[in-house]
Amino acid sequence: MTQPAAKTPEEIRRLRALHPQMRERDFARIHSISEAELVAAETGRSVIRLEPNVGTLLNGLVACGEIMTLTRNESAVHEKIGPVEKVVVGPMASMTLGEQIDLRIFPTRWKFGFAVEKPTDEGGLRRSLQFFDGEGVAVFKVHARPATNLEAWALLVENLRHEDQSDSIGLEPAPATDTTGAPADVTALREQWSAMTDTHQFFPMLKKLNLPRLEALEMVGEDYAWQLDHSAVKGLFDAVAGTDLPVMAFVGNSGCIQIHSGPITNVKLMGPWLNVMDETFHLHLRLDQIASVWAVRKPTSDGHVTSVEVYDASRELIIQFFGKRQEGTDERAAWRTVVEQLPVFTRTDAA
Repeated sequence: MTQPAAKTPEEIRRLRALHPQMRERDFARIHSISEAELVAAETGRSVIRLEPNVGTLLNGLVACGEIMTLTRNESAVHEKIGPVEKVVVGPMASMTLGEQIDLRIFPTRWKFGFAVEKPTDEGGLRRSLQFFDGEGVAVFKVHARPATNLEAWALLVENLRHEDQSDSIGLEPAPATDTTGAPADVTALREQWSAMTDTHQFFPMLKKLNLPRLEALEMVGEDYAWQLDHSAVKGLFDAVAGTDLPVMAFVGNSGCIQIHSGPITNVKLMGPWLNVMDETFHLHLRLDQIASVWAVRKPTSDGHVTSVEVYDASRELIIQFFGKRQEGTDERAAWRTVVEQLPVFTRTDAA
């Protein structure tokens, strides 16, 4: 069942004209609309409505050459620059497996798509493809770069063009969470956890045990998961920045997970934001929205794999870090040492 728009497209355009420089996400939040409604209001002007067809999108992007892909959640923005390569399309999950652009996409969560063109101060056009879930929340964006093949870009837009070019959309409520069944106890969790042979078994294990991710970390015991101090996030970047130690940084939402694999060099703090500004990888992470940080150890057939997971106040995963490794090999000792030396959380509240 769709929900009526909070504001008409005409009202949205009128308000937007009063605040043209405000960031889209901030404008939408302030005016109690979704970002998708804001973008849709410009359909027929600077926006073309698109079919959210993941297969057509990914295969069409291959011909576009260098682009920038952006995946974000409330507390982290993850940007990668490069070509789309090695596309794998499936009904429940699609992937790109390129050296730079590495994506895991969940097509059933994609509901709205738009091609957007905005004038730049230099007289050019800023081109993007933007995709949203049924609630109007952004799940994935693609930005053209100076080196992008614009003929291939235009063809992709035409191939994705939606037959409905109206400037309003009907939003859908968030899908209900399946809460049937009692959650497993710690004995069952530890039994299943210790039996893992691959990190990809972790999510199916949680689903089988009916346990939220963070609850499982809190339950399983410190041999598998231990809480870190909030300063551990900056400490992690301090330890790896400027070294040749390759790390993996995962940022995701309901419709997409985007992965960086490689060294990290240029890290800067600006207010509450920790920023990575490397040549092909940009990350913007809100340190003030971190509620808890965990080091996690998962068994695999190649030895245990160590990660750092960062959560917000809603107990949602913000970002996840691994050491980069090849399948069939143990993780790098240097990465394991970095994580094991991060400061541990210490309670200061009175008993």
